Amino acid sequence: MSRIIALIILLIPGFLAAYGIKLMRDMVFGIQQIPFGNLALQFVIGLLLFIIGLGFIAGFVLHRDRKKNKVQARFKTDNQPNNKRP
Repeated sequence: MSRIIALIILLIPGFLAAYGIKLMRDMVFGIQQIPFGNLALQFVIGLLLFIIGLGFIAGFVLHRDRKKNKVQARFKTDNQPNNKRP
């Protein structure tokens, strides 16, 4: 059951990212969608949706891989406090 919930959690940002790509593509071809006033606004909203969706999926995968110790040393987080600060 938890895997289905995780899949649903990943599908929503995936759809947002895909819709963002669609909005940006429509702007390139000059197709204006209904809720947007001009093409530049449509492109900016599409870019934001794409970045937010992709960022959420990337963060989810990174968090999962950190829990399973499958990341490189530079992506691992230190749970101990850093005492090297001046």
